[in-house]
Amino acid sequence: MGVWVIPADVLARGRFAVSPLSETVAALLALARGETRPGREDWLRAHAPAFRRRLAADPFAAGFVRVALPPRWLPDLLVTPPLPGDRTFHDELRRVRATPPEAALADLAEGLNGPPPARLCVPDLPDRVAGLLDWVWTHTVRPEWPRLRRLFEADIVSRAQALGSGGWAAALDGLRPGMRWLGDGRLRINANPYPPRELSGAQLLFIPTTTPRGWVGWEEPRRYSVIYPATGLLAGPEPAGPPGAALGRLLGPARAAVLGQLGSPLSTTQLVALTGLSLGSVGGHLKVLREARLVHRRRSGRLVLYYRTALGEALATGREAGPAWDAVPGEPGPGDRPRGRAAGDRPRGEAARPGRET
Repeated sequence: MGVWVIPADVLARGRFAVSPLSETVAALLALARGETRPGREDWLRAHAPAFRRRLAADPFAAGFVRVALPPRWLPDLLVTPPLPGDRTFHDELRRVRATPPEAALADLAEGLNGPPPARLCVPDLPDRVAGLLDWVWTHTVRPEWPRLRRLFEADIVSRAQALGSGGWAAALDGLRPGMRWLGDGRLRINANPYPPRELSGAQLLFIPTTTPRGWVGWEEPRRYSVIYPATGLLAGPEPAGPPGAALGRLLGPARAAVLGQLGSPLSTTQLVALTGLSLGSVGGHLKVLREARLVHRRRSGRLVLYYRTALGEALATGREAGPAWDAVPGEPGPGDRPRGRAAGDRPRGEAARPGRET
């Protein structure tokens, strides 16, 4: 499983996509493990108490979370790639409910290296797992899904631009910790010494989420997915308060929204995805913000990235601070490559299924 061998036609058909179920699984993992990425700490603190109460009231859910979500592995019913026709969370959730119970139990047994606990050996296991996912979606993901979707779409735009300028190596290198594009159609998923996996004739998806590490999933032999940490999570809306409200009155709501998103360097196409404004409107607002010395720009490869000046930072946040990106000619900035830890994957054990490592 350490290397996927991807034929040229499969790679050419590969695409980036947004999956509400994948983000729900990322939220479930964060709540179950008590860890998340920088910028998501407030979200975790806000939802963790209700999640603990949910588990306390449901022994099955508590047992599933305890034994089915260990580090470096996830059960199949959580990670099956979305179908091309899936448009909503419930489109994807229906496939979780439709998982044969015996297949779900066999997968848990393989991951656990032994039989699952008796409380999980129930004929409606997939339906109960779907109920837990539905709760996580409804209470913790759906309230902020419009914003998260814009962030994920902005990340996809950035990846597509990297793909166009530097090929698959630029788009996939470091997509998730331990992943590397090796060339000649070989994508290293992790450093574990498993036999190469051939993806002939398959559909290949790359899906951004708020996960700190990511995972891979498949429905053999036709569909494979790589779930990876999206960039730009800190580029969300500014905290509510007097500076934001006053900024809207001073600059106008659209121009203030553009300035507010530039806490980290972004391209015009990313700003279009994040704000919902047209490309021409974003370009016009950036021109005014640059003339007012609230925004600088810098080229990174074929991209032009915009970021707040010290004055723009103070105006947008109410705090005196340096620019989000010090423009030093010839030096790469934080927008030049995906964020993420450099840690590699660790093997989970020879008997454990290697394909669902997080």
